[in-house]
Amino acid sequence: MKILMGTKNPGKIEGAKQAFERYFENVEIEGISVNSEVGDQPLNNEIFLGAKNRIKNLRKYAKENNIEADFYIASEAGITNLLGEWIDINAAVIENKEGFQTVGCSQGFQIPDKYMPEIIETELGKVMDKLFDGENLGKGKGGISRLTHDAVTRIELTKNAFVMALIGHINGELWK
Repeated sequence: MKILMGTKNPGKIEGAKQAFERYFENVEIEGISVNSEVGDQPLNNEIFLGAKNRIKNLRKYAKENNIEADFYIASEAGITNLLGEWIDINAAVIENKEGFQTVGCSQGFQIPDKYMPEIIETELGKVMDKLFDGENLGKGKGGISRLTHDAVTRIELTKNAFVMALIGHINGELWK
C-alpha cells in the first residue's frame, strides 16, 4: 500500500505508519514536504485547514510527478481555545485515491495562558525548545514526551489522530 504524507518529520511518519499497520499490510509511507498554507503556529480552524491544504498540495505534487498512491495523508499540530482553554491537538486528514476524505484528532493537553503570547508570536515548538534548553523536541518524541515524563510521545499523538481519521476508511459504508 502506497501512502504519500505531507511532511518529512520522522515522528509524524512513524505515528501514521503505526496507525495504518493496525488495519493494512505492506504499508509504505513516503514523506513529501508540502506547504500547509497556514502560519507556523496554527490556531483553531487553521489546524484542520493546514492539514487539508497539505492533502491538496500532495495531490498536486503527485500529479505533476506521475506518482500514484492509495492514500494521501497529513497531520497538523495546533492550538485551539474553542473549548474554553488553550489545548494543543494533532489533527489528521486522510484522503483515498477516489477522493473520500476523513479527519481525526488526538487527545490534547492544556497550554498555560502565560505562554500563549510568545507561542502565537513564534510557535509552540520554539517555546518548548526554549523551556527545555534547545533540545529540538519537534523532530523526536516531542515536547509532550518531556511534559508527560515519557508517558506519551508525539508518535503516539500522531498515531491516535490517524486511527481516529481511519474510522471512515475501515468501516466501509457504515461510516460514509
